[in-house]
Amino acid sequence: MVVATGFFDGVHLGHRQVIRQLVEAAAVRGVESTVLTFWPHPRNVLQKEARDLRLLTTLQQKKEILLELGVDHVEVLPFTKDFSTMTVEEYLRETVIGKYGGTAILLGYDNRIGCDAKDADHVARIAESMGLEVIRAEMVLSGSGVAVSSTKIRGRLAEGDVAGAADMLGYRYSLLGVVVAGNRLGRTIGFPTANMQLYEPLKLIPANGVYFVKVKTLGRELYGMCNIGCRPTVSEGNARTIETNIFGFDEDIYGLDMEISFVKKIRDEIRFDSLEALQAQLALDRDTCLGLI
Repeated sequence: MVVATGFFDGVHLGHRQVIRQLVEAAAVRGVESTVLTFWPHPRNVLQKEARDLRLLTTLQQKKEILLELGVDHVEVLPFTKDFSTMTVEEYLRETVIGKYGGTAILLGYDNRIGCDAKDADHVARIAESMGLEVIRAEMVLSGSGVAVSSTKIRGRLAEGDVAGAADMLGYRYSLLGVVVAGNRLGRTIGFPTANMQLYEPLKLIPANGVYFVKVKTLGRELYGMCNIGCRPTVSEGNARTIETNIFGFDEDIYGLDMEISFVKKIRDEIRFDSLEALQAQLALDRDTCLGLI
């Protein structure tokens, strides 16, 4: 068994390099490949900046992507405070070798395992001393030459740079949720919206603003524009909403699944002096989005 272990949030380009090597190494050796991942995120358990942590992928999304990439098994290990106290040697002996029969381990360039791990080199030395074959994956750069990491991707999304995030992810960032009732104001000004409630409350929501998006619902793929924010023109509250105007679509999808994939940010969220001014800007936003199709 060839094993890779880590949280793999986003399963970005760097992770995909690790998974590609994992699958290839297992095939060459005539054994199966296994990814050992964790849930919940270690920061949530250890309370290290947990309040601000938001995830790029849900657990189900992560498992589905890993299996689509050719991994034979994805095992989810419950991350607890007791689990967090395991040393590198304990984790490798009891989990990788003892429980899952690992004979080789594939390490990413910054892969740290165990409470005493200093870096990936430290992990590699201990693994080799225990008889594990160590396979090393190199650091991966995005198309724009930036070192890829989940932290950097979260930073891009927090700034609204969905194109930059996609450059490091290798795919467009998306949100999945259920369509819920809103105040129906959009319909009165000619721009009906589908309001989304996320299935995973810890999923990272990009910065406030208007985005050109692709929409999946009712088994169809459509285009639209999504507003993320507090709707300052029509609301005094601070609650963030995710509202999508789907182009050429006017069907009842309340209570149904909807997924939006972010293509490009069009503009920041703005407070307008009137509904007429908002309506005029929405028409311009729609024209901008349609010009990108």
